[in-house]
Order: sequence, then structure tokens, then C-alpha cells
Amino acid sequence: MQWRRKLGVVALLLLVVAVLVPVSVWAAPVPSGRPEGGSQPVVLPPLVQQNATDGVRRGFVLHTIIPSRSRVDVIEYTVEMGDSLFGIARKFGITPETLLWANYGVLRDNPDMLAPGQVLKVPPVNGVYYKWKEGDTFESVARKFKADPKAILNFEGNHIDPLNPRVEPGQWVMVPGGRRAFKQWVVPTIPRGKAGVSLGYLGPGACPGGYTGAVGTGTFVWPTPMHRLVGNNYGPSHLAVDLGIWVGGPIYAADSGVVVFAGWSTVGYGYMIMIDHGNGYQTLYAHLSQVNVHCGQSVFQGQLIGLGGSTGNSSGPHLHFEVRYKGGFINPWTVLPPP
Repeated sequence: MQWRRKLGVVALLLLVVAVLVPVSVWAAPVPSGRPEGGSQPVVLPPLVQQNATDGVRRGFVLHTIIPSRSRVDVIEYTVEMGDSLFGIARKFGITPETLLWANYGVLRDNPDMLAPGQVLKVPPVNGVYYKWKEGDTFESVARKFKADPKAILNFEGNHIDPLNPRVEPGQWVMVPGGRRAFKQWVVPTIPRGKAGVSLGYLGPGACPGGYTGAVGTGTFVWPTPMHRLVGNNYGPSHLAVDLGIWVGGPIYAADSGVVVFAGWSTVGYGYMIMIDHGNGYQTLYAHLSQVNVHCGQSVFQGQLIGLGGSTGNSSGPHLHFEVRYKGGFINPWTVLPPP
């Protein structure tokens, strides 16, 4: 009788197991470690869990991907040899104008004032970095810089409490999307005739005028043997292009004309040459290491007029090249031949 009770208990246990475990488990073959008809072991996918009730395989994620956040604070950057305003702006993903506006005390709106060792403020977004004044309001500051008041209030880097929105005088804030006019620092156009004003403040290279001589062809050649941009490009904040040249490299007259400036400039251009082409055009060549022409001299297209350098306000060898027409600046890329 005792063995019959034991047999009954075992049968009852088997019945309970059969009820609780799904049929799919009983029906599933047990992996033998080798495929049918083969000799290689079965390799199960790593880090995969088999759910016995629904047959769904799920992979384990062993790390969390944290999305990168945009910078919201102003940082500082120390200018190095070979830097340009446009290059620094490109490095940090902002416009050259934004970089100039944030550093008026250092650069005075002039990219050619850039020099190694200067410490620049680099805003996180495009716009105007502004020091709040007594009496300013969000509306008045936004109106001044042609921006949206809400952009100032909501910008995270300004750390403004939305429940008590106020900015103390002397506090710096970012005006996203803001803009302002530039104070242009340029050498005035010097005609080959009598200027009628004293140009002595430009430096000893200024010429008295009253010249006649060669007239331009109206076409232009490259003033440098290297046909590429190495620094600042043409734009609202830089009315020239910085072309590649090495110290002592040849600088050529882009077209025929008469020299109206030849020598040292006191406005940051270093050794400089300006040519009046007699047809409404003038060209300017700055940061030279040597000037090979003199006031009133006729020069001809492609003639050697000086040597490349890095004099004046310059962070590395390049040619600052300007083209003007009837007193206004034009983009040199519109008149230079394709590189």
C-alpha cells in the first residue's frame, strides 16, 4: 500500500507540472549543441534572453546614450599665430560678425587688429553679446539690435528667472539673432590727382598726388603666386580677402596704374601699396615685408611691386588685398580670374 501512495503522489506532481508549463516548452526540442547532420556546435546569439512564454528575443542594452547639448555659455579663446577671425569663428560655429561684436574692446570692429596672445570672448550662438545698462528693458535692447525680446528672456545662458525676469546693470547677456552696424576702419581711397586733404595721418607712405601715368586694362590678374584664401574672406566686417603668400614671396600689380601709397601705414596695414588704375578702380596690398615701388610711379599688370610679409596688425604671413571702384569696395572674387 505504501508504494501505491508514493506512486499516486508522483502522478499528482506530474499532473501539476503539465498544467503549469506551456505546451510550447514540452514541444520545443532541447538543443543538443550540434546541428542535424553536422559536426559544428550551435552558437547562440550573445546577450539574448529567450522568453519561454512568448518566444520573443530581447537584447540587453549595456549603456545609456546621452544626447549632446549645445553650448550656452560664453568661453574665452587665446589667439595663436596663424589664426584669422574667420577661421576662429568657423572653429566655434559662429559668424565672424558675432565674434567681432563680442570683442569690440579688443578688435574695434577690425579683423586686421587680430594678434597672437589676445584673449577673445566666444559667444555660443550668433548674435550680440551685450553689457546691460541702467534703464535697459528687454524690449529696448531687442529693438536696438533688431532681435526678439523673448529670445533674450528665454536663452538658457542668460540665466534669467522666468518668474522674476530682470537683469542687473553691468550684467552681460546674449542677444540671439541680434545685429548692429560696424565701425569701419579703412584706408580712404587715394586718387592719383590732388587729394585736397592732408593724408599724413595714414603714415609716411601716403603720397601727395597730382600724378599722371599708366591706365588699367579693366581686367585683373592674381597679385600672388598662391591662388587661395588663407585668412579672412570678404564680408561686411572685412572688405578684402587674405591671400596666401610666404614672407618674401612676390606681390604683383593686379592691373596697370599709378602708385598713390607706398610705404608704412599707421592704421594697422604695415607696409602697404595702393594703386590708382585711372579707370575708377583702385587696389590695395597690405602687410608687406618690402615695398619695391614709389609714389607716382607707373606700374603695369603683373609687375613685381613688393614682397609678402606679416607687418602691421597681422597674425601670420598673408596679403590683405582690396579692390575699390569709384570710392566703394567690391568683392575681389568678382574680378579675379578663377584659381
